Amino acid sequence: MDILPLWAWILFYVLVFIMLIADLKMFGKKGQHEVGVKEALKMTAVWIGVSLVFCAGIYFLYPEEPHEKAMEFLAGYLIEKSLSMDNLFVFLMLFSYFAIKRKYQHEVLFWGIFGALVLRSVFIFAGAAMVERFEWILGLFGLFLLYTGSKMFTHDEEAQTDPGNNFIVKLFKRFFPVTDKMHEDKFFVLEESGKRKEEGGKKLRRVATPLFIALIVIETTDVAFAVDSIPAVFSVSRDPFIVLTSNIFAILGLRALYFALAAVAKYFTYLKYGLGIILIFVGIKMLLAMNEYINQIGSWLGLDLNMPHIEVPTPLSLAIIFGLLVLSMGLSVLVSKKKEKAQQ
Repeated sequence: MDILPLWAWILFYVLVFIMLIADLKMFGKKGQHEVGVKEALKMTAVWIGVSLVFCAGIYFLYPEEPHEKAMEFLAGYLIEKSLSMDNLFVFLMLFSYFAIKRKYQHEVLFWGIFGALVLRSVFIFAGAAMVERFEWILGLFGLFLLYTGSKMFTHDEEAQTDPGNNFIVKLFKRFFPVTDKMHEDKFFVLEESGKRKEEGGKKLRRVATPLFIALIVIETTDVAFAVDSIPAVFSVSRDPFIVLTSNIFAILGLRALYFALAAVAKYFTYLKYGLGIILIFVGIKMLLAMNEYINQIGSWLGLDLNMPHIEVPTPLSLAIIFGLLVLSMGLSVLVSKKKEKAQQ
C-alpha cells in the first residue's frame, strides 16, 4: 500500500518534466548537431549522478525503512538500466535499417522516451494494484521471467527491428499514407498526391516519414521490453513509488546512454546472455518467496512439497545483478579484442 501523500507523486512528475526539458536543451536544438561520444558520456554521468542523488534523498527522507528502500531503488534502477541496454542495441539496428542520420536520432529518442515514461507509469500502477489485490500474480511474473530469460539466448534482434513484422506499423499504414523518403527531422510532411484538382493544380496530402515509423517501432518495442523489466523490478520491491521512480530514472538517461554505447556496440556481443541470466535469477527469486502458494498447489495435486520461504536480501540481489552485468560486458570486450587481434 502506498505510504506517500499525493503531493509527493505530483512533485516527482514535475521533477521528471523539468529533467526532460533540461535533457532536450542540453543536447542542443533539434537536428542542428550530431551528438558525439564525449558529450553522451558526460550526459550519462550526469543522469547517473542525478539518480544517485535521488537515491540519497530516499535514504534520508523516506518515511518508512529508508535504508531498505534506498537499496531497493538501487537494485530496481540497475535491473532496468541493464535490461534497457539490450533495448538500445535494438534501436541501433532500427536506425541503421532506416538509414537515419545520427544528428536526427536524438529527436526520435526523446519522443520515444517520453512515450515510454507515460506507458511505464500506466503499467506500474496497474501492476502494483494487481499485486496488492492478488499476491499470487508475483508467481506468474516469476515464471514469465524464467521464460523470457531463456528466450534471450535465442531471440533474433534483427527480426524484432524489421518494421515489416510490426503489427502497429502495418495497421498505421492501412489508414495513413507513408513516404519512403527522409525529410530531415520531420515526422510528417506535405507532398503531392498525384490526383489533379479541377483547377489544374496538384492536391497535397500529409504523409508520415520513415522517422515517424521508426518512432512507432521504438514505442512498441519498449512495450515489449517493459513486459520483462517491470515484473523484474517487482522482484526487489513491491512499493509502487520505488518501482516507478527506479524505472523512470533508468529510462531518463537512455538517450545519452544510447549515443555512448553506439560507438562500442560491437564489443557487447555477450551482453544479452548476461541479461538472460539476470532475468532467470530474478524469476527464481520471486518464486522462492511464493512458497505458500506453491505448497498449496502441491497439496491440490497430492504432493507434500513443504517448500521453505526463502527471501534473497536486497543487497545480495544488487551484488549478483551488478556482478552478472559486469561479467557479461567484460567477457564481451575480451572476446571481441581477441577476435580483432586474430584478424590483424
